[in-house]
Amino acid sequence: MVIEILKTILFGIVEGITEWLPVSSTGHMILLEEFVKLDVSSAFWKMFIVVIQLGAILSVVLLYFKKLNPFAISKTKEQKKDTWILWGKVLISCLPAAIIGLLFNDKIDEVLENPWIVAIMLIIYGVAFILIEKRTKKAKINELKNISIKTAAIIGIFQLLALIPGTSRSGATILGAILIGTSREVAAEYTFFLAIPVMFGASLLKILKFGFNFTSNEVIILVVGMLTAFIVSIISIKFLMNYIKKNDFKAFGIYRIVLGFIVLGYFIIARI
Repeated sequence: MVIEILKTILFGIVEGITEWLPVSSTGHMILLEEFVKLDVSSAFWKMFIVVIQLGAILSVVLLYFKKLNPFAISKTKEQKKDTWILWGKVLISCLPAAIIGLLFNDKIDEVLENPWIVAIMLIIYGVAFILIEKRTKKAKINELKNISIKTAAIIGIFQLLALIPGTSRSGATILGAILIGTSREVAAEYTFFLAIPVMFGASLLKILKFGFNFTSNEVIILVVGMLTAFIVSIISIKFLMNYIKKNDFKAFGIYRIVLGFIVLGYFIIARI
């Protein structure tokens, strides 16, 4: 069991780092699983790689609790109103992915969840980051409150792209937000907030599908994975927000392209 816990911690570290950086957490988890196998059932694994993200999501709740809390005593009436409006926009952005995810979740897992798709999407969106950053002009939206209902809806449509493994939910929404005139900081923060209802909903769906008949070992693996992802996510989020104050996302684009070709090369050689 000690070995399984160590492997779980590794998965938690990878999740905590990649959930917030625009490099695809699910893609990295699928790729890591090619080399590091948890001694669990296939059904548990499919649930685990989604539910472990709850730990990462809780880090956002902790770091941005005041900004996200419409009941904060320290907020003025106007600030509380703005917080409720922000949540309304977040929910609007989440609707497209929620609807399509509920309707086609099983089919997406069956058809698209494989290393080849992950590698290709890593490369495609890596190129997209570089191209979009090269043509990005001065941002028109520099505060969360300036995100309009229309902008929220468009970002929600971009989030649909993240249903394809290897795309990156944060990558798709950040790219979309920047493309329509949002600053990098606002795009990143808004992406963090979108993750809360999306991942809570996805996790609930996966748990209900799996059932509640967990073994003691499965409970330990799930808790350790989530706790590790939570701790590492706090570091990852702080790093990203500090990084984009002085840098753009081109480095992440290059990383995605390099990793994508390495993965393609590995699986091509493995098949020879």
